[in-house]
Amino acid sequence: MEGVDSINKRETGIQYEQVAAVFLQGRGYNILKQNYYCRYGEIDIIAQENGYTVFIEVKYRKNTMSGSPESAVNGIKRKHIRQAALDFLINSYGTEEIPCRFDIVAITGNQINLIKDAF
Repeated sequence: MEGVDSINKRETGIQYEQVAAVFLQGRGYNILKQNYYCRYGEIDIIAQENGYTVFIEVKYRKNTMSGSPESAVNGIKRKHIRQAALDFLINSYGTEEIPCRFDIVAITGNQINLIKDAF
C-alpha cells in the first residue's frame, strides 16, 4: 500500500509537470503527450519545437539544499528516458530516424529554468 508521502510526491510532480507544460507552450513548444509510460520508464512531456521531437524531464525542488533539480537527472535516469524515447519514436513514427533532443525543465521554488539539449 502506498504511503501518504509517495501520493503527495506524485501529486506535486503532476502539478509541476502542468506548470512546465504551460511554460513550454508559452515558448512555442507544441505539447504532444504528457506522462508517456512504457516498459522502459516514463517521459514527463513530449513536444515538438522547431522541427524536433523533444523529450522533456521535469524536476522540482523547493530549494537547492539537496542539490539542483537538474542534478537529479543522473546517468541511470537518462538511460531510461532515452530507451522510453526510442520506444515512443518506433511506436509513433515507425522509425527512430526522427530529429529529437532531450530537454530538462528545472523548477526551484518559483523559478523555472529550461535546459535545451541537456543530454
